Amino acid sequence: MTELKGHILVIDDDPDMVEALRMPLEANGYQVSHAANGALGLKMVRQLVPDAIILDVMMDTATEGFQVSLVLRSPDPKSEYAAFRRIPILMLTSIHSTTPLRFGPDQDYLPVDAFIDKPIDPDRLVAKVGELLAKK
Repeated sequence: MTELKGHILVIDDDPDMVEALRMPLEANGYQVSHAANGALGLKMVRQLVPDAIILDVMMDTATEGFQVSLVLRSPDPKSEYAAFRRIPILMLTSIHSTTPLRFGPDQDYLPVDAFIDKPIDPDRLVAKVGELLAKK
């Protein structure tokens, strides 16, 4: 039995994408949980306290992932998510390949730790998750 490297919460509404993330992560010793939308994802963050979050941008709305990251990283000390604001967030996006729009992590406007573009390269995914957990 391999040692568990960490618990990853995937917040994504696409079952095929979830499996594409789950398989390489579990093969490399990570436990993976899944939430199909932002509201369920926020609830699961409180229940599971994952080591890292992989968050899709577009789910029920085109910017749902952005809203989830803003809630999780709220600077308000009274935020119900204040205890979880240091959990690394890796944001999934296809925006860079489907539009000319470019963006990156921004403490105030897009508070995530890193981006990974779709389609997902499994080796790059595992390496990026490992980097984020090493910084934690």
